Amino acid sequence: MSSAQQLFTEMLGIKHPIIGGAMYPCSNPELVAAVSAAGGIGVVQPISLTYVHKHGFREGLRYIRTLTPNPIGLNLLIEKSSQKYLEKNQQWLDIALEEGVRFFITALGNPSWVVKRVEGTGAKIFHDVTAKSWAQKAMDAGVHGLICVNNRAGGHAGNHPPDKLFQDLKEFGVPLICAGGIGDGGQYRKALSQGYQGVQLGTRFIASKECTAHADYKQAILSAKEEDIILTKKISGVPVAVINTDYMKNRGSQVSGLENFLLNHARTKHYARMFYSLRSVWQLKQSLQQGAGYKEFFQAGKSVSGIHEIQAVAQIIENLVAEGAAGART
Repeated sequence: MSSAQQLFTEMLGIKHPIIGGAMYPCSNPELVAAVSAAGGIGVVQPISLTYVHKHGFREGLRYIRTLTPNPIGLNLLIEKSSQKYLEKNQQWLDIALEEGVRFFITALGNPSWVVKRVEGTGAKIFHDVTAKSWAQKAMDAGVHGLICVNNRAGGHAGNHPPDKLFQDLKEFGVPLICAGGIGDGGQYRKALSQGYQGVQLGTRFIASKECTAHADYKQAILSAKEEDIILTKKISGVPVAVINTDYMKNRGSQVSGLENFLLNHARTKHYARMFYSLRSVWQLKQSLQQGAGYKEFFQAGKSVSGIHEIQAVAQIIENLVAEGAAGART
């Protein structure tokens, strides 16, 4: 482990520079806990915890604590889509602080209010970014690190490859975490050799024993090739990376001309995207639980090329670290 990676792990109090990305709807509490127990840091997705997996938020955090004493994080989607949702984020943040959470990943908004709210607690705020312009706004808000979402990520992927994103952002002088495209030891080693202080994995942890996603979802990840990952606006109104299953091929991944207009016009895009997002919350939950028996909205990134087996989280992390270290010595 390089000195830069060690600074990152020491910042969060973890053993390995590996973040288990927060995923809707896949982040069940057992999965979050398993990542932290194995030396990385698992991140709670609050809507997954409460809506999909049916835990009260505070009770869910305490349940995770019964599974591991190691640090965990919390993901906050801070786009001001409604006053009610903003207030819910504030409540989640306050409860998490009360329960000892000291690592937060913010996304889709200005994190300045989160930074101010955690002042004096020792908490660290990292922000999801896809380009330098967004990174600058996050840095101006006072964040402590950046989650660099590249064009290989699952879910809401970025536009730039990992190496370009690193070069664009390294001047900020904070920990940069590579998010997207990491499914095996070689991909892990490559990200760290590019200069990243750590990595964030999502798709790889769906194909784990601790994840409660439907077996159809896990099998789709094992069967998929990199070229099977496509972008569709039909889930949230903005491009989302999914597996091009038979369902997606039959349905089509592109929105109509009218839908595209509504999703991009200044006066309508906010409401149109909100509609798509609210609808997808239920659809993705059903797909997670029913698999191919419902609709195959299987979010995944190009890391599928390195995923060939369902393993326990501890084994996944052990393999990443061991293969990464072995490759670095050759």
